[in-house]
Amino acid sequence: MPSVAVIGLGNLGRVLASAYLGHGHRTIVWNRSPAKADDLVTRGAIRAATAAEAIAAADLVIVCVLDYDKARQILTPAAGALRGRTLINVTSGTPEPARELAAWATEQGAEYLNGAVYAVPQTIGTQDAFVLYSGSSAVFETYREQLDLLGAATFVGTDPGLASLYDISLLSGMYGMFAGFFQSVAVADSAQIKAADITSLLVPWLNAAAAALPGFAAEIDSGDYATETSNLDINAVGLANMLTATKAQGIGVELLAPLQTLFESQIAQGHGAQSLARTVESLRAGR
Repeated sequence: MPSVAVIGLGNLGRVLASAYLGHGHRTIVWNRSPAKADDLVTRGAIRAATAAEAIAAADLVIVCVLDYDKARQILTPAAGALRGRTLINVTSGTPEPARELAAWATEQGAEYLNGAVYAVPQTIGTQDAFVLYSGSSAVFETYREQLDLLGAATFVGTDPGLASLYDISLLSGMYGMFAGFFQSVAVADSAQIKAADITSLLVPWLNAAAAALPGFAAEIDSGDYATETSNLDINAVGLANMLTATKAQGIGVELLAPLQTLFESQIAQGHGAQSLARTVESLRAGR
């Protein structure tokens, strides 16, 4: 089995290291606060005195820290240890810093893979977790078995920034859902309806509504927005009524009003009879 070093032992990093320990990998750990490694060392992990020592002792090096600035601060002094190593960075970030770190790692003689983790720490290694990777396809294939130990591993492309771009896209959907949830709870609260009561109805409703998304995706990819059902005209009227009623309850509409603006933009361009999915055209660059 390849030996694994985990650099960064926050909530996620400790669970990543634990997963490799649990599957019998020689696991080296390092963290700026050494005490965070105590439990792992008790279970058999090797505590490195420096990041460079951890890197030099492992075949596969996984970096999991706060951000890319922290990753560079840790890795730069350890650059001499990176030659011949495989570096996998699962630090959250944006595409350009991922590309820059990949280029820097290559200059140091390391292979690089960027990762985006979709799991809370307690679900790492279960069927509820998945991780997207981009960068070196050779690294992905070589270490596929080890990557799958963390969650279902999917390779999304050779551009190191792609995993981060997927991350932004998926998190946009998540935060959009949260925005709708907060709006829903605020409206309910204005009538003394408990958040738990409205949520018990909202969750199955959202699950049912999500079934429409693959159809919308097909329309967006094809560019064919013809529909005989829920078009932009209908939705713009419905959302306008919702916003009016929400204001009447004394609740702000800052979360949903921008969506109405997008609807109206498409209608003004003569697309009112087309699918709701056409809203995305108002967001695309140059449209």
